[in-house]
Amino acid sequence: MSKQISAEQAAQLIPDNATIATGGFIGIGFAEAIAKAIEQRFITSQQPHKLSLVYAAGQGDAQHRGLNHFAHEGMVNKVIGGHWGLAPGLGKLATDNRIEAYNLPQGVICHLFRDIAAGKPGTLTKVGLHTFVDPRQEGGKINSRTRTDQVELINLHGEEYLFYKAFPVDIALLRGTTADADGNISMEREALPLEALAIAQATHNSGGKVIVQVERITHQHHLTPDRIKIPGILVDHFVIADPADHPQTFAEPFNPAYCGDIVATVDQETEPLSARKIIGRRALMALQKQSVVNLGIGMPEMVSAVAAEEKMLNDFTLTVEPGGIGGQPASGLSFGAVSNAAAVIDQPAQFDFYDGGGLDQAFLGLAETCPQGHVNVSRFGSKLAGAGGFINITQNTRDLYFLGTFTSGPQQIEINNGELQIIKNGPVKKFLRQVQQITFNGEYAIKQGHSVTFITERAVFLLTAEGLRLTEIAPGVDLQKDILEQMEFKPAIDDNLTLMDPRLFNQGPMNLQHSGSHPAGHMRKLWSQLITNSDTRTEDLDSCIAS
Repeated sequence: MSKQISAEQAAQLIPDNATIATGGFIGIGFAEAIAKAIEQRFITSQQPHKLSLVYAAGQGDAQHRGLNHFAHEGMVNKVIGGHWGLAPGLGKLATDNRIEAYNLPQGVICHLFRDIAAGKPGTLTKVGLHTFVDPRQEGGKINSRTRTDQVELINLHGEEYLFYKAFPVDIALLRGTTADADGNISMEREALPLEALAIAQATHNSGGKVIVQVERITHQHHLTPDRIKIPGILVDHFVIADPADHPQTFAEPFNPAYCGDIVATVDQETEPLSARKIIGRRALMALQKQSVVNLGIGMPEMVSAVAAEEKMLNDFTLTVEPGGIGGQPASGLSFGAVSNAAAVIDQPAQFDFYDGGGLDQAFLGLAETCPQGHVNVSRFGSKLAGAGGFINITQNTRDLYFLGTFTSGPQQIEINNGELQIIKNGPVKKFLRQVQQITFNGEYAIKQGHSVTFITERAVFLLTAEGLRLTEIAPGVDLQKDILEQMEFKPAIDDNLTLMDPRLFNQGPMNLQHSGSHPAGHMRKLWSQLITNSDTRTEDLDSCIAS
C-alpha cells in the first residue's frame, strides 16, 4: 500500500485528544501544508479537538503561519512549548487561562523526545535550576489552570537536578525534501534536520503515526544511505506539498547556500551606524580568536553582520542552537539557517554540546535585568515570549554577554564626532528593581564561576558577587541623566570607569583584524594604571587610543 496521502487525508488521521509533536525552527522544517489542512478541518467540523501540542523551538511567523494554525479555542487543550513568541494566538490562549500551558527549555524538550524514544521515564538535567522552570519558582507553568507538575526537583548524590517527565506521542508532523516509495526521507534541500529523527522514533515507539511533508517523490533514492534522515520504517505516511507551503524558510523560498549546494559570497554589506551596530561592535570586541560561540536571535544577530563587515568571520566559529556550525548565520525569519556552514548536526546533538559546556562564549538578548543580574526574556505581563534555548545556553557557558539597547521601545540617538547623544529614551526601562520572570539567574551564575557582561549602546556592566557594576560609558553620554536616571536602581560604579572605545562610534570600519580586539576602555584602564603618578595627560592617553 502506498504511503503517499494528501494533506486533507493526513488531517483526517488526527484523532481527538491526541498528543502531537511538531518539528521546526521558525519556518525551517515545519509541515505547513499539513498544519493548514488540520486547521481547515477544525474550522469546518470542530475536529480534531482537545489536542495536546508539544514542540521544542518557536515555529511561526508571529502572524498566521506555523503553530498559529492551532490557535483556536477548543482545538488544543494543552501545550508544552520551548518558545511562544512566534505563535501569539497560542500565547493568548495560555495567558487568558484557556488552556494548560508550559514553557520548558528548548534543549530539554529536544532531549525529552530522545528519552521518550528510548522508553525512559523522562529527562534528568541541571538545566532550569533556579529559573522559572524550577518547581521552587513556577515549574514552567504559564497560568493557574496548569496544575499538573511536569518538572520535579531531584537530589542525586548530593546534587540538585530537574526531572522532566516523559509522555507518549500519538502524532508526529515532520518535513523533509524527498520521499521514496518506502517512505525513506532525505533532506537535501532543507536548511536543518532539527529533531526530526528523535520525534519520529518517539512517536513510532509510542505506537503513534509519523506523517512527513515533502516536496517530491522518487521511486528509489540515488543518495547514499547516510543522507536518509528519517528511515522509512518510522514513516507511516508522507504528503507532497504545494511549493508555496514548503519554503526553505519563512523568508526565502530557497537559498542554495543554506543546504550546501553552493558556496555563497560572504555578505559584507556595511550596516548603517545605529544603536544596534554599536552594540554588535562592542560584542565583537569581546570575541576571542578561535572560540566557539553561540549567537542568539534578535540583537546578537548583529554580531555576525559586523564580523563579516570587519572580515573577521574566520577568526572564530559561530554556532546556532538548531544545529549550524561555522559559516554566517542568517537573520530575521531565516534565523537558524546558515550560509556556508562547516557542518549541520541534529538539534538534540547541538544541545548535548551546549549542555556539556562546549561553548566558549555566548551572546544573548537582553530584555530586563535587575541589581542581582537576573535576566528576563520570557514573560512580560500578558505577552508570552518563551525561553527557547536561552536557559540551556546561559547556564552552561562560562563567558556570557547580554546585548540590548539601554531602554526599550523607540528611542532617538545621534552620533557626532565620535560621541553619542541621547535625544530621546525609549518609554520602557530595562534596568529594574525586580524582573518579572527569572530566565537567567545571575546569582547562580556567579556561584558557578561564570563571567557575565551586559552590553548596551551607552554603557557596559559587569556582574559581580555584589551585583551589577558599571564599567564603561559611551563618550558624550551624561552619567547621571542618560544612565542612572534611566535605571530603577543605582549600580556599583567602577573606580576606573572608562570610556567605550571611540572606534565604536565611527562611521568607517574599526579595522579590528589589524589592531586586535581589546576594547579601548580596557586598554585605557590598563594604561592608566601604568602611568599613575606620571606626567602623561588624560588627553594624550585618549589620543593614543583613538589612533
